[in-house]
Amino acid sequence: MAGPLLLGIAGGSASGKTLVARSVTESIGSSRVVIIDQDAYYRELKGMAAEDRAKVNFDHPDAFDRELILKHMQTLLRGQPIEKPVYDYTHHTRKAETLRVEGQRVIVLEGILILEDPALRKLMDIKVFIDTDADVRLIRRIRRDVQDRGRTLESVLEQYQQQVRPMHEQFIEPSKRYADIIIPEGGKNRVAIDLLVTKVRSMLEGERR
Repeated sequence: MAGPLLLGIAGGSASGKTLVARSVTESIGSSRVVIIDQDAYYRELKGMAAEDRAKVNFDHPDAFDRELILKHMQTLLRGQPIEKPVYDYTHHTRKAETLRVEGQRVIVLEGILILEDPALRKLMDIKVFIDTDADVRLIRRIRRDVQDRGRTLESVLEQYQQQVRPMHEQFIEPSKRYADIIIPEGGKNRVAIDLLVTKVRSMLEGERR
């Protein structure tokens, strides 16, 4: 039997990456798919003062622990389990506990900058970019960060203007050129998702590179 398949799903913040990943999981079957979010791999910042942690540019490639996420993807592709970090978005630190993740036939890695990393791209069987309008992404981000992550509207808008938008234009948008498939409007594009699922199924049946 061929080894696990790695599906990379990139796109701007709040573009709909998670919804696409979940749609693929529902179609392929949760017993065959595991989803890994790049956000879990933000670098550990516990040694930094809280006010300084809040100023870190979390949309820059250097904000992520590239070495650990690459190691974990390689481990999962060998069919072995990992201890995935659990990130606390409110305090910008990793929690003490980790989450044990077992390898599956399909590994879905989703995150804003996964296509920016050459080493990760090399491991991927299918590379997807979710292309959603900036105003839609901003509205979704405001709703998510205020309701779910304890942020204020002012802090969300300030972060968007100073970090999110510039980093999107510098790193995320250019990484779209590496995608095999571009899905406009994310999880609402059922035609594109159905085509993606069909490709994944065909590769699982033997059409591996």
